[in-house]
Amino acid sequence: MTSSEITFPLQQARTMRFTLGAPRAFTVSPDGERVIFLRSGSGTDSTSRLWVLDLTGDGAPRERVVADPAVLLGDSAERLSAQERARRERSREGASGIVGYALDAAAELAAFALSGKVYVAQLRPGTARALPVPGPVIDPRPSPDGRHIAYVSKGALRVVGAGGEEDRALAEPEDAQVSYGLAEFIAAEEMQRSRGFWWSPESDRLLVARVDDSPVRRWWISDPVHPERKPAEVAYPAAGTPNADVRLFVVDLAGQRTEVVWDRARFPYLARVHWSSAGAPLLLVQARDQQSQLHLAVDPETGTTRTVHVDEDPVWLDLFPGVPAWAPDGRLVRIADEAGARVLAVGDRLLTGAQLQIQSVLDIGGSDILVAASAGETAAAPEIGETHVYRVNELGVERVSEGVGVHSAVRTGGVTVLVSTSPDRPGATAQVLRDGKRITTVANHAEQPVLSVRAQFTEGGARRIPCAVLLPTGYKESDGPLPVLMDPYGGPHGRRVVATHNTHLTSQWFADQGFAVVVADGRGTPGRSPGWEKAVKNNIALTVDDQVEALHALAERFPLDLDRVAIRGWSFGGFLAGMAALRRPDVFHAAIVGAPVTDQRLYDTHYTERYLGDPAKQPQVYADNSLVTDEGLSHAAEQARPMMIIHGLVDDNVVVAHTLRLSSALLAAGRPHEVLPLSGVTHLPRQEKVAENLLLLQVDFLKRSLPDPAA
Repeated sequence: MTSSEITFPLQQARTMRFTLGAPRAFTVSPDGERVIFLRSGSGTDSTSRLWVLDLTGDGAPRERVVADPAVLLGDSAERLSAQERARRERSREGASGIVGYALDAAAELAAFALSGKVYVAQLRPGTARALPVPGPVIDPRPSPDGRHIAYVSKGALRVVGAGGEEDRALAEPEDAQVSYGLAEFIAAEEMQRSRGFWWSPESDRLLVARVDDSPVRRWWISDPVHPERKPAEVAYPAAGTPNADVRLFVVDLAGQRTEVVWDRARFPYLARVHWSSAGAPLLLVQARDQQSQLHLAVDPETGTTRTVHVDEDPVWLDLFPGVPAWAPDGRLVRIADEAGARVLAVGDRLLTGAQLQIQSVLDIGGSDILVAASAGETAAAPEIGETHVYRVNELGVERVSEGVGVHSAVRTGGVTVLVSTSPDRPGATAQVLRDGKRITTVANHAEQPVLSVRAQFTEGGARRIPCAVLLPTGYKESDGPLPVLMDPYGGPHGRRVVATHNTHLTSQWFADQGFAVVVADGRGTPGRSPGWEKAVKNNIALTVDDQVEALHALAERFPLDLDRVAIRGWSFGGFLAGMAALRRPDVFHAAIVGAPVTDQRLYDTHYTERYLGDPAKQPQVYADNSLVTDEGLSHAAEQARPMMIIHGLVDDNVVVAHTLRLSSALLAAGRPHEVLPLSGVTHLPRQEKVAENLLLLQVDFLKRSLPDPAA
């Protein structure tokens, strides 16, 4: 592709935001001889293959394909079950083919699901074959010794020999509302726990989650374009309503089970499970209000638990990747909020302070712990939008990554895969390091964008709000002030001001249409301090205030025309855009409201109750933080501003009822607006033409809504 052949909106849609062709999902073998990963064949190929990078042998390291869906399926098209489609929706997975894999302890054997079947791949010879088991199959995982594959089919947890022998069910659902070995909706959508079973280190038994969805209220989601199709039944736990009942069992290979016992009434959320040779099975269970949680060690013989550590917070407790876990010496590794800082704790010791904001634990080694972290409140420099990899132990902290950007890593023993992105170059670079020295780079086949990002990273206002400002390519001071497009996510879980190139491609494209684009990460966004994130408790509406503060502060330094300001956003950003237009029309003159949460009572339990509490106990808090209530628009100013509202009709995360309620309230109030319904689209548009034309239609709306007074 060249810039003369394709436009950016089409290229971005066709490349799935430039993710196709990029290597991902790295694993390093314990012997340091192999790096396993997924990658499609090109920047426009959506079919992921399983690859191995051999680090030993004659000559330079060599990449090879060990499982190719085109070969394994032949002329057959890939078929996905409804449960597999739901799993991919929870993880926002847009690719096809092999989208995940699991390994035995030696990284000799891989298992993966493809078109509803279990496949195993021998990684050294590079052979793969399907096993003759009942389908459709979800989440196959080898035992650590490589002798068995556990998987889920039709709600039952089953196990089969690695050669396809002795397939049998270990736990079968008692009725249609029960499943074994799967993560419930809340765990997958909000806790980032996508698994529902875990092998013992000895390969002789498993921890298995039993999920009973019968208490959860049913919603019905249909695509009106297809009236001949039945609506899909969805067990959706909206704020203040019952969750699924989740229990945990130890199950041996003969199917004998022992229930794991803890106070499920007080701590109903099974947030994390860790089982390694360093200690007993380890659970993290949370109270429903998420202000207390227990770290529990499990006796797999009896199912009894003992409390290892208790966390309490008057606001809420966050969950983090990679923890809790055991260190090799048996101490508990966790991430904690202490004295206003997010720190790494090992046993009773805090190994980091307020200089770093720990984001995740990447690897726990014998002599150190590898973490990802951003600059904390007392750091020497703000390092706006950056994330770095650090080695941490009792002797101190050492930065592993170099250069401005966002870095992450996967490590086993002395081999590390360091993945780095930069604001100055497209895409990511995956370097393979042995004992800190680069030995090769994994090839990246992602497309080169047809435009280049020129983001300026800065802080705005008295609160030092992290911001990125993008002006049109070739802009000169003599061109004068520009209409402004605020382009935030602006809320919990999502940083938009990140020091990478590709994150800001869409913002740069909007800038090149003649706008000054401002991205601001106000209170509630992660990466700065616990206090910054938790400031939105009972008041997520204050995120609008931070957008206003950033806008006005930046106008003193950048060519921003404050008489022509629009805002666009998706999901939480859509909520933020809608609230900005309704409550601050004195500042915002138009809004693009994408897949918005408009009535907080309609969003899920774990997310919404963390920030707003129980709707039965705090109805006014919910009303104040919603765009609409049963009475109509909530706290809307008298002046109306043009709004374009966009929503996928089959979105099962933020259901289209949010947009329909907003549109009805706007109509009842006599406020003109546009609604763009997307047939067959879920929470994130993946269809190529839909994704392309959405950008073009948004620009058209903005130019109509913010006319040039000189024209």
